[in-house]
Amino acid sequence: MRKDFITWDQYFMGVAKLSSLRSKDPSTQVGACIINQDKRIVGIGYNGLPQGCDDQIFPWANDGEYVETKYPYVVHAEANAILNATTNLKNSSIYVTLFPCNECTKLIIQSGIKEIIFESNKYQDSKEHQAAVRMLKASGVKYRQIEVGELKYETIHQAI
Repeated sequence: MRKDFITWDQYFMGVAKLSSLRSKDPSTQVGACIINQDKRIVGIGYNGLPQGCDDQIFPWANDGEYVETKYPYVVHAEANAILNATTNLKNSSIYVTLFPCNECTKLIIQSGIKEIIFESNKYQDSKEHQAAVRMLKASGVKYRQIEVGELKYETIHQAI
């Protein structure tokens, strides 16, 4: 039996990372992958504009006048994955490349997802992060950080 195969965490985070590559956001690309209790993918998403909103017309700036930034327009990866879900999400898990903001945390809790597996936590000192953690603890949704890093081509190639 092969011993250099990727773990489930590497596999599903890899799908989330692959999804993030669809994002047109120049500064932050986020991907999400939701799996059910049988380790089947039931939803994927990335951060981007709502359907019908032209990527060339809407702003992608991080700062400036609010309506001239990306913030009022971009749908987060977690929200897109939940909206793209093919089944009920009760007791599922979400793999996300960036720890969810407080708004996405509300959606995760309400959808029935019971575990968040994330890679980056670059906003851990923000008030939004504090609010998200408070809600997760109160609701019993578990969360854990993993380090997948770069999957080596040799490992991916051998798995194909």
